[in-house]
Amino acid sequence: MEDKPRYSRITDLIDLIVFMSSKLNGVSLNDIQERFNVSRRTAERMRDSLLIALPQIEEIPSDERVKRWGFPNCGFGELVYFTPDEIAFLEKLKTHCDGISAVELQGIITKLKAFNHRKLPKMEEQAELLMNSEGYAVSQAPSYKVDFKLVSDIRLAIKENRKISVNYKDKARTLIPLGLIYGEKIFLIAKEEAKGNDIYQFTLHKLKDLKVTYDKFEAQDFDLKEYSQKSFGVYQGKIFDVKLKFIPEAAEDVLNYNFHPTQKMKQLSDGSVIVSFKASGDKHIFWNLFKWGYAVEILSPKSLKCLYRDYINEIRENL
Repeated sequence: MEDKPRYSRITDLIDLIVFMSSKLNGVSLNDIQERFNVSRRTAERMRDSLLIALPQIEEIPSDERVKRWGFPNCGFGELVYFTPDEIAFLEKLKTHCDGISAVELQGIITKLKAFNHRKLPKMEEQAELLMNSEGYAVSQAPSYKVDFKLVSDIRLAIKENRKISVNYKDKARTLIPLGLIYGEKIFLIAKEEAKGNDIYQFTLHKLKDLKVTYDKFEAQDFDLKEYSQKSFGVYQGKIFDVKLKFIPEAAEDVLNYNFHPTQKMKQLSDGSVIVSFKASGDKHIFWNLFKWGYAVEILSPKSLKCLYRDYINEIRENL
């Protein structure tokens, strides 16, 4: 008995899943051989492939002397399975997110658990074990409270091209929402109706009394990714053509660090690393470079180097 050509294997595995699901008592290796006209060795490989890919498949107890496998605890519509490792990862990620992202992630976790409710007790037990054995280093970052309904309303306005009315810095404004940028703070990127076609950033936790109006605006030719990549951080301003040099001792960390989406890196023969990128936001660049201490030197532009020197001197004077 010869094995089938390789191109048929995937369709055979899908057919085997359906075949297993249709049998209350599961299927044996003999059943697989007969069904697919394959050798016993191929039948074993087909079974083993599914056992690796689908943890829901179990050996089903039987009075027969032959072993049988199937789906005793789920139907064909429940074959998508989330492992305890995946649930634990999401739970850990939630603790590392800002308020809004944590709320959204918790909603996803709840749905995933409901999707696999039959295995939930064991899943939660194993996920808790994994969470207790892994964690994130403590990091310092601001935490601003933002109502999730605020984000939902902005998303609705963007999807339906509807203007929003809001009170911002004690002034009533009508905005054309373009997108949201998440960072240490959450920013609404929008046009202000009274100010023409310029684009502004509004700190989300400072928005008050936001309402989605029935006034529509024309779809905007706006690329949020392109917009956000112009800055080092969030704030837009003068764009610098930045070139940095890091000492050899910092090379390993630098080569594995994400400074900016436009970055280019080159390691020199002495082990030092040149990093170049184009971005605005001089203060955000300073704050990031400051943690590298003496390991970094600003090669260009000269104007940015002077600003950084002034920034360092200002810090020294306040010590």
